[in-house]
Amino acid sequence: MKTTTHQSATTGFFDLHITGLGYLNRIRQVKPKRGEAFWACDIAALNGPADDVGYTRFDCRISGRDAEVLVKRCRQAVYQGRKVLVGFKLGDLWTDTFVYAKGDKAGQTGVSLKARLLFISWIKVNGEMVYQAPRRDEQGAGNDSSAGSAEQPEAGNGYSAAHSGEAAGSFDSPAMH
Repeated sequence: MKTTTHQSATTGFFDLHITGLGYLNRIRQVKPKRGEAFWACDIAALNGPADDVGYTRFDCRISGRDAEVLVKRCRQAVYQGRKVLVGFKLGDLWTDTFVYAKGDKAGQTGVSLKARLLFISWIKVNGEMVYQAPRRDEQGAGNDSSAGSAEQPEAGNGYSAAHSGEAAGSFDSPAMH
């Protein structure tokens, strides 16, 4: 997992982005009492050594338009119990505290990591590459040329894409086409 800070000279603020790979879970539409409905998911991000992987859970509001379309396409696979692994980019990390209502931790305070899901660079379902985002040209990226290379899976992580530039395969489910 990689965390980068990028200063935007045109807008006058700092972006904090988290890139990594992780498993999609709990894809859902959230309908708050006030405000508009939105899509959300959990990502169990992999971290640590490959022979002793740890997971960090992010509760994500899906903000990127393309990311929303892709996550919706993965919904059925997730609910069928397939392993949906994604390369992701998150932004605007914050924490939220809550109190456990039941179980061994009932009454204890917990902390949830929340973020906005901005971008999905690739998707694997049960180990098969089903989507690869087109590579961004360093000059054609326009709004964030420095993030272009960070969004591609790294060559040494074991999850590098079989194909580049085009979607590979299918999601293997009628609900995902």
